[in-house]
Amino acid sequence: MKENIRETRLANGLTVLTDRMEGVRSATLGFFFRVGSRNEPTELNGISHFIEHAVFKGTSRRSAIEIAREQDRLGGNLDAFTTHEETGFAIKVIDEQLPAAFGLIAEMLTDPRFDEADLESEQRVIIEEMKMIDDSPEEYLGDIFHREFFPGHQLGLSIAGTPETVRSFGREVTLNYHAAAFAPQNLVIAAAGNIEHDAVAELAARLEFRTPNGITPQFTPMAAPAVAAPLVIEYKPELEQAHLIMATPFIGARDERRYAAELLANAIGGGTSSRLWQKVREERGLAYSVGASALLFSDCGMFMVSAATSPEQVEEVVDIVLDEMRSIVRNGVTADEIQLMKDQTRASILLGLEDSAGRAGTLASMELLHGHQIAVEETLAKVDAVTEEAVAELAEEFFRSEHIAFGAIGDLDPTAVTRDRLSVA
Repeated sequence: MKENIRETRLANGLTVLTDRMEGVRSATLGFFFRVGSRNEPTELNGISHFIEHAVFKGTSRRSAIEIAREQDRLGGNLDAFTTHEETGFAIKVIDEQLPAAFGLIAEMLTDPRFDEADLESEQRVIIEEMKMIDDSPEEYLGDIFHREFFPGHQLGLSIAGTPETVRSFGREVTLNYHAAAFAPQNLVIAAAGNIEHDAVAELAARLEFRTPNGITPQFTPMAAPAVAAPLVIEYKPELEQAHLIMATPFIGARDERRYAAELLANAIGGGTSSRLWQKVREERGLAYSVGASALLFSDCGMFMVSAATSPEQVEEVVDIVLDEMRSIVRNGVTADEIQLMKDQTRASILLGLEDSAGRAGTLASMELLHGHQIAVEETLAKVDAVTEEAVAELAEEFFRSEHIAFGAIGDLDPTAVTRDRLSVA
């Protein structure tokens, strides 16, 4: 499958990656920047997310409504997102519309108008988005939990920023940060589907980028965080359910043990056959949804369990989670269990290859994380090579009582879960 992947690296640092798919009429195009909230100085917290929004407000040639009309005319949904380490823009269209789609995204990203009135309007929109998050217990808990888990580090800050920082993003600040961060050396253009690599590379070579005006913003170094083990319980009596998170530090996305880490998270709470789904939901009926995941950043990570349950059932859910963590530390996973997780992972990887959006996203992720492509066959082989011992060793290393963090929000006594309770010894 890797034989269909081609790459071009331009002199300005921009990377073009394509994956040609035979027998389809779709094409997905994405512009992915290796900048996110983790790179921002604290006083500019949220500016990557702000720029992600603001580029839709118009260019020197098109208004916001003209951008929206062109998007609809192309028949695709132009999706944009910001994470701690990445900002991306992607659209899926029929193959013949790829040049027009490229032109639209390129114009938005290299020639945004950043009109002062538009920026003030978008500030208000994003502050309303923050209020929406504050009104969502699950998202609100996630924000405050990250802040306590990564104290004093950019990973603990909200991707959206704060009302105070967002209000400071005027035209000059936004222009300068955009020119410095959303630059060719930080850009990966990835396309998959019925596409011609040389045509995409030629379009990329014509792009003209702005140079910073005035003072160039200083980016925050990518230093690994000092991780804490907080215990945070916020009293919200108006909530019908209590939302909770349990987490420990974990490996990063570049660690070769990442395949074992994914299998470990899936075995505990990655699907309907997982331990937590069966014991918390199916056997005891304590929650509608419960799950575990491996949140992997480039150089660090978090193993996380999340659930929502009635306040009086929180302690029981916590005990079940701890029991399963303790069980894996002491007894590992079974051969049947790990084979099931391997089969699940293999199916997920192979099914993702049938979609041009999935392939384009994988191209970009591999480049941003590893600087090169990893063949699907290699990935599948590494998943298949994970041993029961490798999974157990990860659990033994990270599932330690002193590492366990807990956060909850709801109609809870602040002492509902104590540090003494959070033990896997």
